[in-house]
Amino acid sequence: MNIDTFSKLQKEGLISDEEMQRVTHAENNRLFSLHWEIKSALYLGVLLLSGGLGILVYKNIDTIGHQVILLFIALLCIGCYAYCFRHRAPFSREKTESPNAFYDYALLLGSLTFVTFIGYLQFQYTVFGTAYGLATFIPMVALFATAYYFDHLGILSMAVTNLAAWAGIAITPFQILSQNDFGNENLIYIGVALGIGLVALAELSEKRNFKKHFAFTYRNFGVHIFFIATIAAMCIFEKWFGLWFLLLAAGAYLTWHRAFRDHSFYFVLLAVLYGYVGLSILLGRTVFNHLADDIYSGFLYMIFSTVGVIMFLIKLNKKIKQQ
Repeated sequence: MNIDTFSKLQKEGLISDEEMQRVTHAENNRLFSLHWEIKSALYLGVLLLSGGLGILVYKNIDTIGHQVILLFIALLCIGCYAYCFRHRAPFSREKTESPNAFYDYALLLGSLTFVTFIGYLQFQYTVFGTAYGLATFIPMVALFATAYYFDHLGILSMAVTNLAAWAGIAITPFQILSQNDFGNENLIYIGVALGIGLVALAELSEKRNFKKHFAFTYRNFGVHIFFIATIAAMCIFEKWFGLWFLLLAAGAYLTWHRAFRDHSFYFVLLAVLYGYVGLSILLGRTVFNHLADDIYSGFLYMIFSTVGVIMFLIKLNKKIKQQ
């Protein structure tokens, strides 16, 4: 509520002093929403509970026993899912609201404990033998089914992460730099295919109007995985880096075009930044390698190009806001 606007209306005689006092009183006594603070605290509580259980199990594994631990995890998982099944809203192709505040967190805890249960079984008893892919494939299917059936974006993100893990890719920001072997050509091909597939799922969700609000999550994962894989390919493939740059440029253009259609500065930002990184690698492999003072020219390029990209993004942000 803008008090200055009401003050101007009062000076112009459009509202009375009594009405102005009511507006001022309503503004001064307005309730403060703690919605996001409470949700953040609850999400943190679920994560702390999961982490605390893991630490408890690790420190007391010899005295508790594996069977007791598995039973406890299974009962906690079943209890969470039973509560969610009892209180769930009817399934809908559209977005459905949670019946109460505790519902989302019970579902999240149930999904986390289910993944923990499957991983524990494989680690301790190797129930899937040498078919290690089943240890990620089964949770992936269950998480996708849970995300769609109960309409939960957080669990959808977990499902996509399991999909990438099943395909041989670690998505988490630290692991993507420290563990992924981008020297493996097959892994790069998988990353490109997975990124394209996730973006295609986003488009399909919107066109079919089936859980349309899931599209952003699919597109967000897909765009990042695709660009990281193509940039890795430009660094790994010595002879074909130009073709990989063309693929990256095509992805950047499509992301750019879609972002402007949706008025999304976030995806415009991704298209520009990943495109800039790809262009810099291309110039580094072609132009700067043939210059005698390539170090100094490279420094100058980085300085001026970075400033140029920042100014360009500022103008784009203003342009998108004016649309």
